[in-house]
Amino acid sequence: MIDTADHDGIAVLTLRHGPVNALDLELLTALPEALAKAAGARGIVLTGSGSSFSAGVDLKRIIDGGPTYVASFLPALHQATLALYGHPRPVVAALNGHALAGGCVLAAACDLRLMCGGTIGLTELAAGVPFPTACLEVMRHAVGPALDTMVLAAGRLTPEQAASIGLVHETVEPGLLLTAALRRTEALCSTPPEVYALSKRQLHRPVLERIAAAAPSEDPEVARIWSAERTARMLSAYLTSLRRS
Repeated sequence: MIDTADHDGIAVLTLRHGPVNALDLELLTALPEALAKAAGARGIVLTGSGSSFSAGVDLKRIIDGGPTYVASFLPALHQATLALYGHPRPVVAALNGHALAGGCVLAAACDLRLMCGGTIGLTELAAGVPFPTACLEVMRHAVGPALDTMVLAAGRLTPEQAASIGLVHETVEPGLLLTAALRRTEALCSTPPEVYALSKRQLHRPVLERIAAAAPSEDPEVARIWSAERTARMLSAYLTSLRRS
């Protein structure tokens, strides 16, 4: 589900879960576990297998599992996002292809993002579901004022368009992606670990404070909408439209 390889003390975590690395309860549970097992690494590179980094949430599992599944899935998404965002060592996303919806959020939770192809964006509103607080605030940290358009337009960006708003830090050729990600991670590792960790905590403190303040009131409403029968019908229609396109 998540392969781990060591590159001179840098852990490369590769999502390997179905054709598009769709986010489900199992993958989101495995990600914090993989990060914990790589705690001794000097830095982390997160990438995907195949043609996608992650095409987002496995919506069929949401439809089939209903409220019981949603009640476990949303906390797992919250925890996976914050595990990446709060990791004390350098974390670089090597986006090997599409990074959509939840996949975009996981990428945004990393310190730097490199991309070699595909599209990146927040498609949740197109599917008819709102954002959990942690996902929205992590995205706000990554792209600032550009977030409004990303959320409300629910569009997809090319790597070059994403670079223009700071969502992607470097565009590279596909065959050079891992090499470039390791190079960028190595450069970040030149900072003393305790200094890097403290600097990340300082940068992230406002985001974590907003999450802590808003999540208790906002996330129950998010869960209610994700669990609703009307939402299941909308998700089914959305999946049908994707298959036809």
